Amino acid sequence: MKILIRATNWVGDAIMALPAIRAVRQRFPDAQIAIVARPYVADIYRDQEVCNQLIPYEPNGLHAGLSGRERLSAEIRAQKFDLALLLQNAFDAAWLAWRAKIPERIGYARDGRSFFLTKAIPDPTPTEIPAHEKFYYLELLRRAGWLNSLSDETFIDLKVSKEKRRSAERFLEKAGALSGTPRIAIGAGASYGSAKCWPSSRFAEAVNRLQSETAANVILFGTAAEASVSAAISAELRTSPIDLTGKTAIADLPALLSQCHLFIGNDSGAMHVAAAVGLPVVVVFGPTDPLGTAPVTPRCSIVKQKPYCSPCFLRRCPTDHRCMTMVTADMVEAAAKPWLTSIQVQRA
Repeated sequence: MKILIRATNWVGDAIMALPAIRAVRQRFPDAQIAIVARPYVADIYRDQEVCNQLIPYEPNGLHAGLSGRERLSAEIRAQKFDLALLLQNAFDAAWLAWRAKIPERIGYARDGRSFFLTKAIPDPTPTEIPAHEKFYYLELLRRAGWLNSLSDETFIDLKVSKEKRRSAERFLEKAGALSGTPRIAIGAGASYGSAKCWPSSRFAEAVNRLQSETAANVILFGTAAEASVSAAISAELRTSPIDLTGKTAIADLPALLSQCHLFIGNDSGAMHVAAAVGLPVVVVFGPTDPLGTAPVTPRCSIVKQKPYCSPCFLRRCPTDHRCMTMVTADMVEAAAKPWLTSIQVQRA
């Protein structure tokens, strides 16, 4: 059997969908499984042993516009897949599977795309499944008849090879990180939108306090678009950080974060990657709901306030961003200290 899985588009969603993808591999151990994904999501899945092939989908490049999508559908059609499982809910995902002439096409009945599905699964209501997003993808498999029940994993892991860990360690040491010193990774951005971002001055205040007590190396991670946020944090830090903003790709993130010891950041893809490689994470939540998208790990501290308007799920705050400004540096420092203490004890 040849199975095509259409992956989700966001890094965090891709990690929360891993239990479902692993369940497909477990149910069909001998199947040839291919995953269609944005290149940065394909990079996250590359070493996870969940598929035989990764097919990059570049809607802003090679596969832009109708002609680009026709090109991709022709490439997929030539491989003669038997079945398509659509973890992404977009109309485009169903159209692509239909256009590729895959005989069986399974997905949630969303976005007016049921016409293109051979098995249109009713979208579960909030009361039908647990709130966390990992269950949403597993429920699709259960309703398709591939699972008997929803497993409740307490940790979603990303595998990182020893070779990549060693390479990441060399990279960090070359960038200035000291061996044998605790490393605090900071993820102050969020590609979803500015509403998810805790103020840069608060990050700096919390980091200054933690660094004064631990002499930890502070490493700033982020995309090139988040350079101004990292610059604002750096300007207020008493000890210069190691600023990797815009200097690494998402493909590098699992290995680099695996060589750190604590992650502090916003609800973001980097947060999920950090948790999945085993770091304790301290996460500031504001416009989103940790019941739905908290990292799946027991080593997590959520810091949040809950004004009347939260969660709003907006990309940009239309008022005073109170869900984030109500979170103080004291709160984040208090959440981080126990993790840093345990790190120091382990390293002593």
